[in-house]
Amino acid sequence: MSWSGIKKNLGRTGTKFSQKIGTIEKTIDKEFEEEQRRFKSFESKTEKLHKETKGYLESLRAMNSAQVRISDTIEHFYEESSENAMIGRKYKEAIDSLERDCKSCLDEPFSETVSEPIALLCSYFPHVNDNIKKREKKLLDSDAHRSKVQKLVYKSSSEDQTKLARAEEAANTARELYESLNNQLVNELPRLIDLRVAYIDPTFEALVKIQLKFCRENHDKLSSLQNYFPPNDSPVDSKVEEVLQKMRDLAICGMG
Repeated sequence: MSWSGIKKNLGRTGTKFSQKIGTIEKTIDKEFEEEQRRFKSFESKTEKLHKETKGYLESLRAMNSAQVRISDTIEHFYEESSENAMIGRKYKEAIDSLERDCKSCLDEPFSETVSEPIALLCSYFPHVNDNIKKREKKLLDSDAHRSKVQKLVYKSSSEDQTKLARAEEAANTARELYESLNNQLVNELPRLIDLRVAYIDPTFEALVKIQLKFCRENHDKLSSLQNYFPPNDSPVDSKVEEVLQKMRDLAICGMG
């Protein structure tokens, strides 16, 4: 950092301290504060969603890997001549097929319709936060210059009048720089939050559809193995079908 930059930072630190003890008046902008609050809430929720969706995909990949390892073990668990050995091979074939399908029906669609849109939205946040910090600095400069003008107003010497004119010019320049950036943020923050409609809403629909497709693929392939096992009176099958039917009934899925 240059010496000029160090001096500015020291000056702004002094201005903050003076505002805390009440010797320099602090500008309060309720409109900006409300938009900043809404933005911070949106930022926090979006970044959490990005983290959780990444974790979801990683969990599914881990589950698939675990299924593959289980099928490898089951395939070699029974004697070759036993009936269960044949079922073990069928199970291995079903899991291998699911592993292949996972890459085509889960990884790529999930990245394109869920991960990438949310990541793109999150990529805007650092730029916005940089401008918010810049606005804060410009506001401190403006408040400091205004305070200097107010102090000079109480003096009446010709020398002080000359200083006052220069101080007023500097204060006007500082105020214009602050207001320009402030107005830009007040206008742009709501637009950024409105991007939820373009990014998050379709992403949510895609997430549900991908989950439904993935669950159906797993159910269809694994249910084909039921014929190899003796029937029983367990209510598990009916419960599974009940849950799947509820998922089919979700209006958001749009799948027949």
